[in-house]
Amino acid sequence: MTSRNNLPRTETVSARFRDLDLWDSASALDALWEGQMSAVAALRPALPALAEAAEAAASRLAQGEGRLIYTGAGTSGRLAALDAAELPPTFDWPEARIALLIAGGTASLLRAAEGAEDDADAARSGLAALAAGPADVLIALAASGATPFAIAATGTARAAGALTIGIANSPGAPLLAAAEHRVLIDTGAEAIAGSTRMKAGTAQKAALTLLSTLIMVRLGRVHAGQMIEMRPTNAKLLARARRMVAEIAGCEADRAAAALDRAGGSTKLASLMILRSLDLPAAECLLARHCGILRDALADKHDKPL
Repeated sequence: MTSRNNLPRTETVSARFRDLDLWDSASALDALWEGQMSAVAALRPALPALAEAAEAAASRLAQGEGRLIYTGAGTSGRLAALDAAELPPTFDWPEARIALLIAGGTASLLRAAEGAEDDADAARSGLAALAAGPADVLIALAASGATPFAIAATGTARAAGALTIGIANSPGAPLLAAAEHRVLIDTGAEAIAGSTRMKAGTAQKAALTLLSTLIMVRLGRVHAGQMIEMRPTNAKLLARARRMVAEIAGCEADRAAAALDRAGGSTKLASLMILRSLDLPAAECLLARHCGILRDALADKHDKPL
């Protein structure tokens, strides 16, 4: 669905904001803030599609060593890169299982390369270089949903057997038609026509956060509302890891710290070692048998304590 001028909604001019440059600063900011709130509200109708996409992605990724491949151009590409960068420290998602295919290359993350979004051939060759296949999940973003780079990447990945998720902010977007899982976040016209770093960008950032977080939850990287797989790479995170083990295992802080040391910093293994009275190899075996899901490993009554 497009405007009377056959433009994506994100490109149309909002009648309300035609005189934005004449408003006083307080009024302008108040209206822009309302737009940010409406961007988040626009996610509500998209939640079922996001849930379905997350379930499918987690199922695919749990089967082997498949990757999360993010693709986009301009603002969408930069938001994709941000989400990808946060997965390793937050959930200890392997960096080898993340790939970025950004129009204009990684240099465009800091310096705009707007013409690159029209290069469909670059997207196809990029996917070929990544050797995308059935084990992979591709997440493509485009506010207008008409970006040739994102559409070509999605079509190529889907043809190669990868699971494809398309996120766009305009109804009837070609990107949504190209993807297997279609997430429409209809944020409407921007306060500044075509400036999708505003409402569309806010909605895309929130959608990516919801999607990737739910994927990690389904993959067992969250336990009891905590980042059970986070990397304790500094003093703050090490203290957090010790608190997690102490809370999960119901033990004193000193015992939690000692178990965490023996477990090489793994909160899951440290918790198992304490609660099931296991040494490290036995805890590793038990956790692996349950595909890394701590709750399932703790519920397994077949392994007897040492």
